[in-house]
Amino acid sequence: MARMIFVNLPVTDVVASTAFYESLGFPKNPMFSDKNTSCIIISEHIYVMIMMRDTFQGYMPKEPVEKTICDAKTSTETLLCLSCERKEEVDELVEKAGKGGGRMDTTKSQEMERMYGRSFEDLDGHVWETVWMDMAAFEKEQEGCPAKQCGGT
Repeated sequence: MARMIFVNLPVTDVVASTAFYESLGFPKNPMFSDKNTSCIIISEHIYVMIMMRDTFQGYMPKEPVEKTICDAKTSTETLLCLSCERKEEVDELVEKAGKGGGRMDTTKSQEMERMYGRSFEDLDGHVWETVWMDMAAFEKEQEGCPAKQCGGT
């Protein structure tokens, strides 16, 4: 079985957050969802588990100290990055986030020859970067590069 990743995010309104992620084109998986949690399918192996803050808190360690959940609108908990197959998809996803109630371009945009990226915040302030990389150009660049200069040994 291929390795999967489940990104767990606390939210204040699971219904509104589910609608936000669905507006980005990511469907809900009802098999792993209930009134306090929605499983959002990002890809075949990547899922976002959005859950009410008190439900999320139930998964936090209690020893040696009880950990608290930060407010993603005022603190940084993580920076999530999602790759896109086309440069245009980066813009499409950020625009959808804005239309769905998220904040667009919350970090500095990246525009380089072989890479393009933008960002958005979801309804609870979680920061998502969207990035396109010209992998063929990166791979071609590595072909003629001596191992010691390209990270090899």
